Amino acid sequence: MKQEFFDLEIATNGQKLYEFTENTIAWIKNNKFKNGILNLSIQHTSASLIIQENADPDVQSDLINYFDRLVPMNNNLYIHTSEGKDDMPAHIKSALTNNQISLSIKKGQILLGTWQGIYLFEHRLHPTKRIIVHHFIGE
Repeated sequence: MKQEFFDLEIATNGQKLYEFTENTIAWIKNNKFKNGILNLSIQHTSASLIIQENADPDVQSDLINYFDRLVPMNNNLYIHTSEGKDDMPAHIKSALTNNQISLSIKKGQILLGTWQGIYLFEHRLHPTKRIIVHHFIGE
């Protein structure tokens, strides 16, 4: 049994879904992990992690549009607005999604469906750097 950690830094350029599936797969292969659990955790309160379809980019556009309608960027609706119109909406969107995801690793393969990818869901409008902690426990 072993544990390994890896911090993946992703530079974002505004509100969007940023796929990092291949980065995670490469880390698994480079470390020759066989079987275990991979926990992914984002160290931010205005972005989140999701597993989502990676075949049709319209899914990503629809998700962003849906969340923008659900949580509008209107400072008249919020008290916490110190960092701009996307400030509190980004925190709410993050609270509605995930800050951690656990995935199974079996025979060196991450168990994802055919059309599934792992995404950082950026909720802020301006460029920023995000850290996604990878924590593997297994063999």
